Amino acid sequence: MSTHAEAEGSSAQDAPTPADDDAPTAPDSTAEEDPPADRTTDGGEAAGSATAEGSDEGSEAAAEIAAQREVRERIERRKAEKDGPVDSGAKLSGTAAELLAAVRAVESGERPARSFTPPTPPPPAPEPAAPSRTGPAAAPAEAAGPPAAVVDEVRAVLAAGGAPQSLAAPVAADLGEDAADRLREDPWHLLRVPGVLPEQADGFARTLLGPDCRPDDARRGRALTVWLLERAALAGHTALEVPALRTALAGRSVPEPDEALQSAVAEGEVLVFQDALEPAGTDGSGGTGPGAADGGAEAERPVRVLVGLERLALAEESLADGLARLLNAPAQSGSPAQPETGGPAAELLAATAAGALVLHTGGEAARTELAALVTAALATGRRVVAAAHTADGRDRFAALLAAPDGTVPEGVAVTVPGLLSAAEGPGRDAEGALAADLLVVLDAPHLDVEGAALLVELLADGARLVLGGDPATLWSVGPGRVFADLLASRTCPHVASRTPDPGPLGELTSGIAFGELTRVEAPGKEVVIVPVQDPAEAVHRAVQLVVDSVPRALGIPSEQTRVITPGHGGGAGTRALNAALKERLNPGPGRFGGFDPGDCVVWSPAPGRTVPGLVAGADAEGLRLTSTEGPVLVPREHVERTVRHGWALTAHQAAGHRWPAVVVVLPPDAAGALDRAWVYTAFSRGERHLSVVHGVEQALSQAVAAGAPRPRTTRLPLLLRGQGPAASAEVG
Repeated sequence: MSTHAEAEGSSAQDAPTPADDDAPTAPDSTAEEDPPADRTTDGGEAAGSATAEGSDEGSEAAAEIAAQREVRERIERRKAEKDGPVDSGAKLSGTAAELLAAVRAVESGERPARSFTPPTPPPPAPEPAAPSRTGPAAAPAEAAGPPAAVVDEVRAVLAAGGAPQSLAAPVAADLGEDAADRLREDPWHLLRVPGVLPEQADGFARTLLGPDCRPDDARRGRALTVWLLERAALAGHTALEVPALRTALAGRSVPEPDEALQSAVAEGEVLVFQDALEPAGTDGSGGTGPGAADGGAEAERPVRVLVGLERLALAEESLADGLARLLNAPAQSGSPAQPETGGPAAELLAATAAGALVLHTGGEAARTELAALVTAALATGRRVVAAAHTADGRDRFAALLAAPDGTVPEGVAVTVPGLLSAAEGPGRDAEGALAADLLVVLDAPHLDVEGAALLVELLADGARLVLGGDPATLWSVGPGRVFADLLASRTCPHVASRTPDPGPLGELTSGIAFGELTRVEAPGKEVVIVPVQDPAEAVHRAVQLVVDSVPRALGIPSEQTRVITPGHGGGAGTRALNAALKERLNPGPGRFGGFDPGDCVVWSPAPGRTVPGLVAGADAEGLRLTSTEGPVLVPREHVERTVRHGWALTAHQAAGHRWPAVVVVLPPDAAGALDRAWVYTAFSRGERHLSVVHGVEQALSQAVAAGAPRPRTTRLPLLLRGQGPAASAEVG
């Protein structure tokens, strides 16, 4: 790596601290960043804005909500039509057997089940049109609020328990018209509100119940079980193994964790699954086990018992069903693309012609192979859609599809949210399936299990799916690791691109992907290192680079440079950096809820979505933005929760976007937040230039060498077992 002219210093010979903040295994650990606007504890509130009220007819947000609800209803109907649970035949004992017996008792009707209330099916609506690029897109409206009388009753109960009365509306929305009575009967219902901690719910219960409040209260155990699973979902898990959940409950002072788990299962709050870890009749390594002949292998077949939330179980099983449908699809006489005789895309074209589900891995330059596939399929008259994680990714891919005369196929390149909402891409057929023969998903590592299930559910019989992306990047913000699970399962063809990203930046990031932080020659100042000693100096140097050094040395304007840092808080987090950058680039009093016209911002309409933009102004309706998705109107009541200043971002917010120049800030207090995926994602966001404000000394190379982030607990690999060919065709 070279060194910036104004901040001489050598690249650090970096080494250890463990990178352990991306996907913690303990369900009550936090993720690597404190919750950004596009994740949750904001996320729970963002999820609560699921129904649009009075939004414009062409609102992309409202259309997305309606479309996702419709697809979820279809998923639920399909699941309801199944015969019932399948017994794996594994023999369980102890707590595992009791938990399984409890869930079966609920299913058989022997015990009452209080299951999650399914959403009311929306009335049929005409297919939404694509939003106008000249008119403002409305931000998601809050769901129709509960009656004022109900909120007032809840407010009185909260006041009696010493809880903030601002929680009245969320509690009323969650618990329904008898919310006040239910809250009196079970004060730990307060823990359902996003942002409420167990200590706060316990204090409310003590005040409300007096001497009747006990740590071993079954109501408390059930509430903490659900809360821990929601926390685990924020860290990426779709379920937790019983021992991990039992330990977490004990850590929250639940005297009898097993009883709490059984109570939660019996009440229908959570579901229990038993997954066989090895196929019957094998020794776990693919060979025949010593007890296979006499049935001993079946008797001792190892299983794991998992506990999960209903919505995630529904999504994961629906996704597995949809993927199995693709993997077992009969061969077709035609193919969506004829293989070319040579070139880097030949293997991908051949694999797609042969199978209905194909994985493609590679960096930014490898997208040319996906573009070649799309172009070839279009040439054969096939209906093709390519969906990217962000509008920036969509536009970059559309440029790759341009013909020699500069024309771009209309409606082919879309965003995943736009496709799910039917605001982008082709229409739907009479059964609601996507009118496409081939769906190519870019940035597939960013798909969470719920989004992936919705996409696969949209595919008509006979359609083909190509999931492409860079496996070295950060995983999805939401629960699951769909792309990584599919790669590990080896159930479908996998084409690994040999097309490297070019130049010093490509050489640097390629090394990081393989666990090496190497020096690279950067004669054009493509990569520079700026050593710092403390967070204050890191902020000063980052601002200097954005405002002065990079524009002067490289001709890249400040508005085309972004700063990436590990978290929102701390001396050099996004808040501190954005405050310093605003003071230099667009000073003002923040008269519109902390924002001024010209401020660089990011808008997060839903968990996992980050839309960069600029503040255009504000009025009585709310904050008006110009964004990569067109004009946006953010209602006043949503601004604080969904809009942040956007000169400085986290790596999760930056995923799916690229800018001409990027400044990565690594303050000394951020060493523990680093892992290889974070470093790779942050360093690969720059197209022409990367500056690293380096204050973590030896921790950087250790994070790169340490390998993948902590695994996420998911059920998808086991649900896919036995599907597709015995071993996938791995090419490249």
